[in-house]
Amino acid sequence: MGYTTFWKRLSPRQLNIAIQIFSLISIFFEGYDQGVMGGVNSSPRYVEEVGIGLPDGTITSTVHEGGIVSVYYLGCIFGCFAGGWAADRIGRINGLFIAAFFSLIGGALQCAAQSSSFMIVARVITGIGTGALTGITPVLVSEVSTAVHRGSYLGYVFIANYLGISLAYWLAFGLAFIDQGYSDVRWRFQLAFQTLPALLLLVGVKLLPDSPRYLASVDRIEEAREVLTQLRGNYDESVQRELLEIVAVARETRRCSPIQFSKILAGRGGKPGHRLGRRAWLCLWLQIMASWTGITAVTAYSPTLLKQAGYTDLIQNGLAGGINTIGIVGTIISAQIVDRLGRRRCLIGGAFSLSAVNLIAASVYEGARHSPDKASQYAPAAVTMLFLFNLIYAATWGTLSFLIPTEIWSSDMRAQGNGFGIAGWAIGVGWTTLVNPVLFAKLESRTYFLFAGLNLLWVPIVYLFYPETAGRSLESIDSFFSTSSLLNWNMEEAYHGHGQIMVDRSISSTSSSLTSQSIREQEKNEVPN
Repeated sequence: MGYTTFWKRLSPRQLNIAIQIFSLISIFFEGYDQGVMGGVNSSPRYVEEVGIGLPDGTITSTVHEGGIVSVYYLGCIFGCFAGGWAADRIGRINGLFIAAFFSLIGGALQCAAQSSSFMIVARVITGIGTGALTGITPVLVSEVSTAVHRGSYLGYVFIANYLGISLAYWLAFGLAFIDQGYSDVRWRFQLAFQTLPALLLLVGVKLLPDSPRYLASVDRIEEAREVLTQLRGNYDESVQRELLEIVAVARETRRCSPIQFSKILAGRGGKPGHRLGRRAWLCLWLQIMASWTGITAVTAYSPTLLKQAGYTDLIQNGLAGGINTIGIVGTIISAQIVDRLGRRRCLIGGAFSLSAVNLIAASVYEGARHSPDKASQYAPAAVTMLFLFNLIYAATWGTLSFLIPTEIWSSDMRAQGNGFGIAGWAIGVGWTTLVNPVLFAKLESRTYFLFAGLNLLWVPIVYLFYPETAGRSLESIDSFFSTSSLLNWNMEEAYHGHGQIMVDRSISSTSSSLTSQSIREQEKNEVPN
């Protein structure tokens, strides 16, 4: 057996674990790269090197600083669409391989940066790789998972996101002690470290098989059957039925060109009756809503918030690392509840809870503002709210905002379609990263009252417009969009009327074997709907 067929030597359990491990590495890269610039911008040598401030580390051009950080998200937007388009044509594994290459080159260039222009180019290249990795990885995980465990599998993968962010903060904390923080090692090592997960992906991802849903979409039915059997451990009646559903939907696929992205957003592109425009907007707004829960303020500006609470610089950095580390616990909780409670309940419950936490945090900070002499007494409560916020976010919106966009697209453009979600993430995070300093400069801690109100606004939006995808096969989810109504209860009605793929396509689930030839013969003898 060759390098690319190594997966055939693995048991079903080993194969699923291998896919999880490489998915973890991919998402770890995204998390680390998202958090690393906070520590890099704190390094005086970096500030001087790229010309955004003084030799003592004082930043004199916040616009320049923000531009270097934010240009990364422009790369992410391009990368998520380009990577998704490639993954729907050459496969999820090949797409991840190319994305890992861009990530590796971008990380190495960032580490070697000699000027602002150099750094900007490196950040864009890294963003392209990150956007593609973040767009393709959840798709791969969703497509190899069973319907009842899809949410929990992706939830465990997104533990790596918080591991990456946390490690970025802890590395920044530890390296700050070298030469009292005045060292090139402080910022260059932080940027160099991200090349390690990218290199691991580049070397190892080709050991994995491609998604059976991608293979079916390009008429490689026998390979799809082989991979699905290896993943599930046998080829019993339930696996036969799953494969027949996959193939039935794959036969109706029609590829979408990159030019059609803008048409899809306008509601005019894609397959008639599939309402791809609605799916695109649901993905975009879910990620934008997630960004405006207040998470970017807690993640990127926690040292500033802790300073307002009265803590010293050393304690600020330590607590900031702890606040992001607690997200790991939240992601573990998410993996346990998203399939049991459902996507809608988790999103609605999370929004209510985050609104309450924001409200309490704002009240605590307001109390400290009016009674500065009692700031030390308010500080523990403020820190508790920051920890609680990250815990709740990771358990609900942090995972689901990436999971749902992978579920509501058909196999032929799932990776491309998920690009709308990743674009929403890049827009939301990039937007809030730029706006948060202005909000906190004008409103200070009262900004949390704004976040509390926004979280309450997300509740009716989710209730009205987002369907429940938990426990439903990826193929049957298409049925939600067979109705022209935007409302969830009408989509549920459409699902119950057309969600039985096997019945609607008049396909027998009693076949004991499935080959490309048998599928073609079956098409000739199908009974019309």
